[in-house]
Amino acid sequence: MTEPRTHTLFSFGTLMDERVQTALFGRAVPTSPASLAGYTTRPLKITDPAVIAASGLDVHLILERRLGASVEGAVLHLTDRELAAADAYEVDDYTRRRVVLSSGESTWAYLDAKPLRPAERIVIVGDSIAYGRCDPRGGWAGHLAAAHIAGNEAERRLFNLAVPGSTLADVSEQTPALLAARRPDTLLVAAGINDSAVPLADAQGEADTRTDADSDGTADFAQLTGSLDALAATALDHNARLVVAGPSWLDEDRTRAYEGLRFTRARALALRTFLRAWCGANHIDHLDLWEPLRERSDLLVDGLHPTAEGHQALYEHLDALGR
Repeated sequence: MTEPRTHTLFSFGTLMDERVQTALFGRAVPTSPASLAGYTTRPLKITDPAVIAASGLDVHLILERRLGASVEGAVLHLTDRELAAADAYEVDDYTRRRVVLSSGESTWAYLDAKPLRPAERIVIVGDSIAYGRCDPRGGWAGHLAAAHIAGNEAERRLFNLAVPGSTLADVSEQTPALLAARRPDTLLVAAGINDSAVPLADAQGEADTRTDADSDGTADFAQLTGSLDALAATALDHNARLVVAGPSWLDEDRTRAYEGLRFTRARALALRTFLRAWCGANHIDHLDLWEPLRERSDLLVDGLHPTAEGHQALYEHLDALGR
């Protein structure tokens, strides 16, 4: 008989309580002491009656980033069924993501479901839209930097390292060498539209056969999986949380050809579907930037790059999703 698969989960709160474990899992599960570097905790008010009944508390703890801090807790060893029970127990304010313990081991932990809210040091990588092209104020990333740093100027940092023209392959190759000096806790990858570009000869055919309504995401983006996998590994190597944002809406009637390539809405939608699926399968945060510019061609300079007002709309949408 095959032994059930086990998972490790770092707990710093009620899941360490044997009474809670017995209520959720039917037993006290094997545990071992552990600590999580680069984090501290803050209180979170709980309103779910079932969770309050199980824990006996209406205030739990939630993690946020803090350079030089650490959280003491324990690693729980759980079966598939028990991990699913733990997922069901945690309220919507939490989401399960990979972290690196002080020992260097990777494990699951429940983090803030809004990925930018607990961040202290953010690195942004991406292409010209993340760079802020067409907005002298630095685009949506510039707005995010201003708001983020204003919250705690002494401790918070945001580094926008986006390079116009970059693809995810470029970003995955360039990013590892950029992170050590900046000590990020959050790596925000702006998955730009460059990865959806198609040769001019193919663009018209796509426009004739695919629309917003029937786009099913079946375009072949398999080559991007390796780039995203590499970025996830890079983030984990630096004890940083990977967040993938994008793509944003485009007006293909106004986009120009660039070096024999053309941008179409069908391919952009397929990229969006692929990114959502990859992030869901890998427990990575995805911040969808499609809707704020949808059918708003007036907010695009050339059908592709947002105006200053377009960048403001993207920032407000991203801020609501992430913070």
